[in-house]
This record gives sequence, structure tokens and C-alpha cells, in this order.
Amino acid sequence: MNSSNERESFSQRLQQALKNAHYSPDSPTRLAREFNIRFDGRPITVHAARKWLVGEAIPTQEKLRMIAQWLGVPAEWLRFGGAEHGTPEGDGANGVSRFESADVKLIADLQRLDEHHKQIAREFIRMLVRVNYQK
Repeated sequence: MNSSNERESFSQRLQQALKNAHYSPDSPTRLAREFNIRFDGRPITVHAARKWLVGEAIPTQEKLRMIAQWLGVPAEWLRFGGAEHGTPEGDGANGVSRFESADVKLIADLQRLDEHHKQIAREFIRMLVRVNYQK
């Protein structure tokens, strides 16, 4: 497959994964914003997101892994295709679940707390998880 076809195929899989995760595949602004919330590295521009969506570029492996994790699809499928995996996996084979925007923002808020309050929040969450499993 030539590089132009690879980029176009990646774009189609990215758009499918976005749709399946209930995000618009037509908004590079939203893609860039949601990606940048989750990515620890250098943020991407709206222009870069647009290039991914229209098949002009493929993200680096590090960025591709983050997109796959966010959207709940295997990174290998997102990059190369193959077996149909365009549906969100939840806790699938790679053990990674998709985080919603609210979850990511909550984690960012947790990181802004001082160490004492972080520990309280962690213990509270662990308690809720234990209570939930006992149901």
C-alpha cells in the first residue's frame, strides 16, 4: 500500500473510531482539544488534527497510542487496519478502558490538590470501589 493510501485508510479508521466513541469526525478543533487534554507531551494544533482527519498525515506512534487508548481501540488496528476493531473495547484485550472528558478533567483536578488531599481522594475512591464490588 502506498503512503497516500495508508494515510487515507488511517483517516477512515480514525473517523470510524471517533464516531463509535460518540465524537464528531468532522471537527479538528474538538479532536485537538480532546487529544491535548489526555496527552502529556507537546500539544497538537488544530491544523495537525485536520491533517489526520483528511488523510494528509498519520500521527507519531506515541500520539497514535494515546488516540487508541482514548477511543478504546487497538493501536495496531488504528494504524494498520485488519480485523474490524472499530468499536469501543472497554476493558478489552489490551486492558485499557476509554476515558470520558469528565474523567480526564477529574484526574487533572486531582493532580492540582496538595498531597494530603490527594491521599484522601484516593482512599475515598478505593472505598467506593470496594462498596460497589460488594453489591
